[in-house]
Amino acid sequence: MCGRFAAQLPAELLARLFRTSGPLPNIAPNWNVAPTQSALVVRRNPDGGERSLNVLTWGLVPYFTKDLKKALRPINARSETASSSSMFREALKKRRCLVPCDAFYEWKVLAEGKQPYAIARTDGAPLALAGLWESWRDPAGEILRSFTIITTTANAEMAGLHTRMPVILEEEDWRTWLGEVPRDPLALLRPAAEGVLRVWPVSQAVGNVRNNGAALLEPIEAPIL
Repeated sequence: MCGRFAAQLPAELLARLFRTSGPLPNIAPNWNVAPTQSALVVRRNPDGGERSLNVLTWGLVPYFTKDLKKALRPINARSETASSSSMFREALKKRRCLVPCDAFYEWKVLAEGKQPYAIARTDGAPLALAGLWESWRDPAGEILRSFTIITTTANAEMAGLHTRMPVILEEEDWRTWLGEVPRDPLALLRPAAEGVLRVWPVSQAVGNVRNNGAALLEPIEAPIL
């Protein structure tokens, strides 16, 4: 699964990297993005076709939701079942997005307790996670836009840490995932190739959502996978 990630790159840089257009959102860097918090997401405008960089809430609220207080708001969608799930099926067809981040966190159960690890690209580029987004309108007409991150089975590098990992898209696959070219996006729902990622242990501080800052990504002395 993917339950926390770091997203501290400025909107100006992400707009250049992901070639988005339109106004740039104003959002503070966050080294400890948690469910229900906001993050930057790259979407494709279905009318004009251009990409935009938007602030969405993490935890998907489907358009058909009746009561927001009772909504499940899943932060992850399993790639194996997303196309058959009423929660994700329509979004998978029409509302796919990219979730840029610097790294994501995962916890491994050790004899002495749970140890958090950070996972990022070996080449230093931002991660582009496969996501789905939704737009929900409350009775008063207010719109809530939210997203979820798609997960798949772990590759060999991640298997020692967790059985699942987010779907990580390479730049050459962004156009397919966003629906800019007529290719099958479901073919991209696979584990990252070996060698794409690096994994390192980080402080237990990341487990507390109140903790934030670049120090959360600093490596510490702990078992290496």
